[in-house]
Amino acid sequence: MRTLKALIVEDEEKSRKTLANMLNNFCEDVTILAECNSVDMAIKEIEKGKPDVVFLDIELPGKNGFELIEHYHDLTFEVVFTTAYNNFAIKAFRLSAIDYLLKPIDLDELRNSLERVREKKSLVKSSKQLSVLKENIQNVFEKITLPTMDGLIFVDLEQIIRCEAQNNYTKFYLLNNENYLVSRTLKYYEGLLNDFNFFRINRTDIINLKYIKMLQKGKKLRIAMSDGAQLNLSDSRKDEFLETIGA
Repeated sequence: MRTLKALIVEDEEKSRKTLANMLNNFCEDVTILAECNSVDMAIKEIEKGKPDVVFLDIELPGKNGFELIEHYHDLTFEVVFTTAYNNFAIKAFRLSAIDYLLKPIDLDELRNSLERVREKKSLVKSSKQLSVLKENIQNVFEKITLPTMDGLIFVDLEQIIRCEAQNNYTKFYLLNNENYLVSRTLKYYEGLLNDFNFFRINRTDIINLKYIKMLQKGKKLRIAMSDGAQLNLSDSRKDEFLETIGA
């Protein structure tokens, strides 16, 4: 296993030293190049040491963590954001498909993050992905990043008609007749989308309430969606669903 070269960018000394201690004493094959308390210092150390991964706090004195990323046209290192932000910000990271560690940092989460770094799965792959994070972290919540087999797809939340579980994958159906298969579970996206007019109607389907075309009564209540899909509403979700739509 090759040794990872790590850079810590954190203005709070206690947090910086705690992370350094965890990397030095509990994570194999990691070498800390430097500990930085500002963006300008980090830029110098990145040029000098060529790190594999940068652990980056967002809130820094002067320039913030986003400005460090924007300094580079093409990133040659992995980025793992460290944050003490609230639940809204955590949702922003997940919507943006960007890796993060929540302070105080958990050792198992740190090790998992390093494994993703080794597998090149946590890379901030584009300025657009970062832009989505910046918008979402300001509680705008207009876009979601979908990591597909072909790359990252950036989608307006209002463009999503429905999501369908396909084993451990989720298929997104959009207004423009496009669909994308993503290697994350429906339960994962249920937690992200339930604040944005989406509702899980059964074991396999989440729908955007905006695109309900008709409710068809019968032995089972069926939901006709604007894309032509006919979906069953599970009995266990019926009362909450009808209350949500005001029926």
